[in-house]
Amino acid sequence: MSSNENKAEVINIEDIVPHRYPFLMIDRILERTPGVSATCQKNVSKNEPYFQGHFPGYPVMPGVMICEAMAQSAGIASGRTHGMKDVGILANMNNVKFRKPVFPGDVLIMKSVIDNIRMNVIKASTVAYVNDETVASADYTLVIVPDMFSTKSAL
Repeated sequence: MSSNENKAEVINIEDIVPHRYPFLMIDRILERTPGVSATCQKNVSKNEPYFQGHFPGYPVMPGVMICEAMAQSAGIASGRTHGMKDVGILANMNNVKFRKPVFPGDVLIMKSVIDNIRMNVIKASTVAYVNDETVASADYTLVIVPDMFSTKSAL
């Protein structure tokens, strides 16, 4: 993939990921080969809404938010979410492991590899890093829902 394509994806991230603030957990797509892999970045800010209560005086990024960031990275790697018509819905998480806490100011890097795509089911493995140290990992199953955002199926 050329650097121009990477730059276009960074600029148009909301064309690839259906989530919006405060649930968009990807700030940059560093690398992407659709259907193969993606490397994404989340800048963990002290202003994230969950830090108000998790935990006062010792803010730690909730594991569920790390899992969501990794799942969004897997969706980006799948190559199936572009154009906002088809959406990958999280169906399963396996082998979830948290190794180190993530704090405000950290830069969370998620590396996702597509293990298998069969019809509308995608299996991916994702590892999250801070400063090149593994902080979390998980295996995901995403199910593609076609035309999720068409006018007929919109809520």
